Amino acid sequence: MYQGFYNLTSGMLTQNRNLNVISNNMVNIQTPGYKRDKMVSTTFQEEMLYRTGKRYKENPEPLATTSKIRTADRTYVSYEQGGFEDTEGIFDFALSGEGFFVIDTPNGTAYTRNGSFRVDDEGYLCLNSVGRVQGAGGQPIQIDNENFTVSSRGVISVVETEGEGDEEGGEVETTVRELGTLRVVNFEDLEQLHKEDYGVYTTNQAAQDVENPSILWKMLERSNVDMMEEMTSMITAQRALQSAAQVLKMYDQVMSKAASDVGRL
Repeated sequence: MYQGFYNLTSGMLTQNRNLNVISNNMVNIQTPGYKRDKMVSTTFQEEMLYRTGKRYKENPEPLATTSKIRTADRTYVSYEQGGFEDTEGIFDFALSGEGFFVIDTPNGTAYTRNGSFRVDDEGYLCLNSVGRVQGAGGQPIQIDNENFTVSSRGVISVVETEGEGDEEGGEVETTVRELGTLRVVNFEDLEQLHKEDYGVYTTNQAAQDVENPSILWKMLERSNVDMMEEMTSMITAQRALQSAAQVLKMYDQVMSKAASDVGRL
């Protein structure tokens, strides 16, 4: 009887934590570059069940292993590639394949797949509420001319002309000026990345520059959250939580009866 309290209570706590993970995925379904979380549960305090005779206890026969407590083991992050959305925004970038953008924050360097950038008051490319986007060489990228283009390798450049043409064939000089190159890095072990707020990650690992990144301009990577899958998981977790709560209530009623009514006999 008492073991049932452990089983049911630990199950309710575990399902509640699972619902928190699922709800966070659903809230961030529209967050560019968001990677879904998945909670994995485990058990502990396992015990072996044996069958013995009523009178003779020699040579017990093992039956099965049971556990009293279920708990959350850890939360995994799925880094599966999300789909792409054409936004036509000049400050929108998407990564196709591996890698992360590098962001300089007040608390250090962070990494993200969210390429929904903007320009701050000083003209530097930044991720809203996080920090400035780091370019090649570790320097921020300043946008002083919005008539720029971006190559698939992340080179941001602007075409400038000098001189004016006239009817007599005046010369016009055209030059290409690079504003900066988006830095894209990757890591040996993605499991060591720690997810922070605003869709960014931090880690103590050394970042490795991606030599030939594939960057899509005027596009964003959608989150890899499947709404149907998350809804199914949420319903399953809710039903398990409600069932455990109902059975736990029955256990409490039985124990009350045993203490109040049966105890008088």
